[in-house]
Amino acid sequence: MSLDTATIEAIAAQLQQAEETRQPCPIVSLQHPGMQIEDAYAVQAAWMALKQRAGRRVKGHKIGLTSKAMQRAVGIGEPDFGVLLDDMFFRDGAVIPTDRYLALRIEAELAFVLDKPLSGPDCTLFDVLDATAYVTPALEILDARMHRVDPVTKKLRTVLDTISDNAANCALVLGGRPFKPQLVNADMRRIGAIVSKNGEVEETGLAAGVLNHPGYGVAWLANRLHRHGVTLQAGEVVLAGSFIRPIEVAKGDTIVADYGDFGTVSCHFG
Repeated sequence: MSLDTATIEAIAAQLQQAEETRQPCPIVSLQHPGMQIEDAYAVQAAWMALKQRAGRRVKGHKIGLTSKAMQRAVGIGEPDFGVLLDDMFFRDGAVIPTDRYLALRIEAELAFVLDKPLSGPDCTLFDVLDATAYVTPALEILDARMHRVDPVTKKLRTVLDTISDNAANCALVLGGRPFKPQLVNADMRRIGAIVSKNGEVEETGLAAGVLNHPGYGVAWLANRLHRHGVTLQAGEVVLAGSFIRPIEVAKGDTIVADYGDFGTVSCHFG
């Protein structure tokens, strides 16, 4: 790591202030050009610790950049991950208060709710399926607490910035028809979503877009978190990764994701 503890905590405070004021902070990787991936995760951890000291609770984790195309686009060789806190969860059909956020987008994915702990370094797909209480359709809501494009240099933020920014996560909606992986006759890789905004189809995708099986994403996360001494706990929710491109949303938009036999999940931005 190239950043010291004081710098990491200062960046975390910047992100928190940006979220509270709804004014994006500067791009971190431009401020600290020697920054590395582990620095970015240290910033994320410091920001989440700041939130926990203010009373928030960890309820799960998210996985992003699960497609090879997205990894190549941002110059990373693996997915990324973030933390899900208790105030990020919304029920199916909820009104999402846009005045809490800065620059919203939305993705469709599957959420794994764990019945048993999962830990690395040798977690497998079969371990994930055995430890999962149920899987349910989900919408992940993304935000950007820092500029996506620097207003002066016009340089784009990098994956280091999105990782620092809690892998861009700000909220999620769980819905549809929950199912136990062992009781589903269909191949989970072939579960698809048709995602509409205001009645018009915007994106479609199959769960196979997530590392060929969304359960592989959960196994990857358990193994990756092992480096940080973290175990996925029973009762936690893991967003396994999106299989559509992000959709821009704003106040007044309604999103409906149709998962076929597995129901629908929706929300409205108010």
